[in-house]
Amino acid sequence: MSISNTKILVVGGGSGMGLALARRCLETGARVVIAGRGEDKLRQARETLGNPASLDMAIVDITREDQIAALFQQLGGLDHIVSTAADIEGAYQLLPALELKAAQRVVESKLYGPLLLAKHGAPKLAGTGSMTFVSGIAAYRPAARGSVVAAVNAALEGLVRALAVELAPIRVNAVSPGWVDTSIWAQVAGDRKDATLADMAERLPVGRIGQPDDIADAIAFLMGNGFTTGTTLHVEGGHRLV
Repeated sequence: MSISNTKILVVGGGSGMGLALARRCLETGARVVIAGRGEDKLRQARETLGNPASLDMAIVDITREDQIAALFQQLGGLDHIVSTAADIEGAYQLLPALELKAAQRVVESKLYGPLLLAKHGAPKLAGTGSMTFVSGIAAYRPAARGSVVAAVNAALEGLVRALAVELAPIRVNAVSPGWVDTSIWAQVAGDRKDATLADMAERLPVGRIGQPDDIADAIAFLMGNGFTTGTTLHVEGGHRLV
């Protein structure tokens, strides 16, 4: 299946993996809507992508059901829905320092958000369409300070399998990235970002950290492969092996 001449919603398309995916989809001839909470970030992303006529933007908080419902009423029919959105601010803490509100933000953005996107987006999707969500390596290689993210990633993959059954023939999949060089690492590692990523690169079988384009490639595959559903595609440089 080709994703050219399709209409794709990319939530989180203002930066990182979502921005890389938007660029890839535009290059294949798709019409893309990038969505997120920050209007300035989306406008900057639109400029970065060259302000093409085939690119639209939408301001939405996917933790708000009323905003999601309004978004899909505005967009009309779609072929694919993707969400790379995640709010992990304050979540990478040891338990004594972990605030419940930080944990709740992760759950709302990475679990409730996809659930609401599926609830309101499925009626707008073509029968050959798909949804793709982003979990992560923390579900398989949890570490201290990462308990909340590990739990939510695992829950999201369970949700994906259930939705693939309930929403069939719409396909629902997840991509599970490993360590990818995006701005999120400034929150996780702070000033030690570069050193932390370099240390992991030495451990991985592929000898490098992931890039946003690596994840965009995987999502594009899942959108275009009509025989894949209920699957988690691991794109982590062999991290589960070490």
